[in-house]
Amino acid sequence: MGISAVPGAGKTHILAVLAAKLVTTDIDDGQEVLVVTLMNSAVESIKSRVAGLVGGTGLLRNVGYRVRTLHGLAHDIVRERPGLVGLAEDFRIVDERVARQIRENVVEMWLRSHPDAADGFLSLDLYDRQREWIDRVKWPDVVHDVANVFIKRAKDLRFSPERLLDRLEQCANGSATVSPEGFFLARMGADIYADYQKSLHYRGGVDFDDLIRLALEALQRDEELLARLRCRWPFILEDEAQDSSDLQETILRRLVGPNGNWVRVGDPNQAINTTFTTANPRFLRAFLEEPGVSALPLHNSGRSQRCIIDLANYLAEWTMNDHPERRVQDSLGGPPFIEPTPPGDPQPNPPTNQSTIYLFSRRLSPGKEIQAVVQSLARWLPQHPDDAVAVLVPRNQRGFEVTDALGRAGIPYVELLRSTTSTRKTAGALGNVLQYLATPSSAPQLARVFQVWRREDLEEETSAKRVKRLSSLIHKCRHVEDYLWPRAGVGWLEQIDWPGETGEAKQTSGEGDGAPFGSIHVPALSDRAVLELFRDLVCRWQEATVLAIDQLILTIAQDLFIEPRELALSHRLAAMLSTVSENNPDWRLPELTSELATIARNQRRFLGFGDEDSGFEPPKGKVTISTLHKAKGLEWDRVYLMSVNSYNFPSAQPYDEYISEKWFIRDRLNLEAEALAQLESLDQGNPCEQGRATRQARLDYVAERLRLLYVGITRAKKELILTWNTGRSREPKQMAVPFIALHTWWEERQGIQ
Repeated sequence: MGISAVPGAGKTHILAVLAAKLVTTDIDDGQEVLVVTLMNSAVESIKSRVAGLVGGTGLLRNVGYRVRTLHGLAHDIVRERPGLVGLAEDFRIVDERVARQIRENVVEMWLRSHPDAADGFLSLDLYDRQREWIDRVKWPDVVHDVANVFIKRAKDLRFSPERLLDRLEQCANGSATVSPEGFFLARMGADIYADYQKSLHYRGGVDFDDLIRLALEALQRDEELLARLRCRWPFILEDEAQDSSDLQETILRRLVGPNGNWVRVGDPNQAINTTFTTANPRFLRAFLEEPGVSALPLHNSGRSQRCIIDLANYLAEWTMNDHPERRVQDSLGGPPFIEPTPPGDPQPNPPTNQSTIYLFSRRLSPGKEIQAVVQSLARWLPQHPDDAVAVLVPRNQRGFEVTDALGRAGIPYVELLRSTTSTRKTAGALGNVLQYLATPSSAPQLARVFQVWRREDLEEETSAKRVKRLSSLIHKCRHVEDYLWPRAGVGWLEQIDWPGETGEAKQTSGEGDGAPFGSIHVPALSDRAVLELFRDLVCRWQEATVLAIDQLILTIAQDLFIEPRELALSHRLAAMLSTVSENNPDWRLPELTSELATIARNQRRFLGFGDEDSGFEPPKGKVTISTLHKAKGLEWDRVYLMSVNSYNFPSAQPYDEYISEKWFIRDRLNLEAEALAQLESLDQGNPCEQGRATRQARLDYVAERLRLLYVGITRAKKELILTWNTGRSREPKQMAVPFIALHTWWEERQGIQ
């Protein structure tokens, strides 16, 4: 059965009810209903729903059903017989953080052996200083990103490094139909892929992409294993089927077999995870048309009021009929369109109110756009304490800027971004201390650590002036050791004139004017006493550098933090760095510090203790800040959809720019797309025309962003606000073409000329 369900139709509820019904009526001992979904958070949500339904029948929770992501299912399959696919019984799974470290190490070695690799790809009109900076900073990132997508796609295609290198060798020898010219990116990817796999094998592990590939291999090699699993899982329910990949569909088809039961639920209009993956809504669309498949559309949704439904439907209709790029007109739209629930439905739509839809066409700078949204929230929140509200942004960085503005305005918020504010600040504080300890003679870095230590004082104007004055004094210290380790009582502090100060620390209790350090309130101390206190702290940290990295982190954290949340995050960061240190025994403080800096700069996801770890329920009275991708599956009474401009939502127009195309790469080539095209050309034995993959990648991206805009609109229940900005680059960004279409239609609907 294939169920194509519109946003808010209750896809997850349907799966949970069906699973519970099957568990209670159709499952024998030792059998399970298998539910496969996309995200870990969805796993927990479906589990809890099924458990609640099954529990009411008197059956045991977590018995008779299994809810897994594709990676979790693959792990279950491989664990059945690891030796079948060449793995030891105690094989380990390398998580994404460690996998990234391995790739970065391999890329670094490849770059050293190919110092001129960038020559053929960089733009010719770069200045010498630009070129030097790109070679040192940007080109390694480009190579890593290309290698990452190349390795993932090679594993999706079940292309081993040996097979790839052999095919490239055949091309070089002229024994293949494909010329070796123009396959540099494929050669680069294959070399890095081979070394990456060697590093994995050395660790006795596999990554997540290996798990899926090996699971299918196990099912293909052992018919007895396959028969046993088919018996164990007689019913397979697939959630979010619009994001199913080639490998996922192949594995599930294998498990279902000719006589199994397979229910696929999804919405092709919400396929938003297709970029540089093999996920594609065409798999679900094709399944719905297969002979023997019962195709059931669910077109009724009680989530949104009628005006929001009409807006989403118009976006789909406009895309199908009027999008200026005909090649993407099939990316969004088609039946079923969203329809409100009928009278008497247990989930009635909110009352229709077109005055709660705002499509702001006014040109705003990025800063003014945030200011307008924050001011609107400040007016709206006190009047709607029982409603949930979200600000949805296209990218994490925009979300970080919004959270900063909300924090300054004193508006409470929660985050669904790559990392939370508390995680970033905790990692940043620890990272600054470690960076100083790695360069202990640096006065500027020591001054920065002083500000980190007194970071809470920086939030109050009078205290902030004092902190900045003292940190400036430290910054000017010519010999740091004379401050921290004075000889015979003679040092840097003794050389400073302290008019009217005794230098004695005053012990206080109760309330103070500033942030406490233990029982000592810094505002009650003289300047000299503050610097003496800081000196003692830093000396203790320097002495602790002989400890293991996790113990050093915890020592620093006990001195820096008071809040339980910060201390808990510090423990997780310490455990992470301990693992990194074990995997890289030659790393010292500078390398380990860079790991914390990466988390603090939001370049790598690190889960803190937010709601996203165990599922998320939108709160009332607080603003949820989320990317559009993370908002999928959620709903709020009021939604702000920001930055709907031509950069975030391009439409394949001549003036459009694309985030995946680096300005310093010649001919606006998308090197990730070109590398994947070369890989597939090798697989198929066809020639590869440079530039074609870049052009197709633009169209694919345009299609995905249309679906992402549709997802954003359909998160709103009662109120919806769309805004856009002109960007920060020299060339102002335009209002996104779909936004223009929606705005024009909305004005005509309201009778505004």
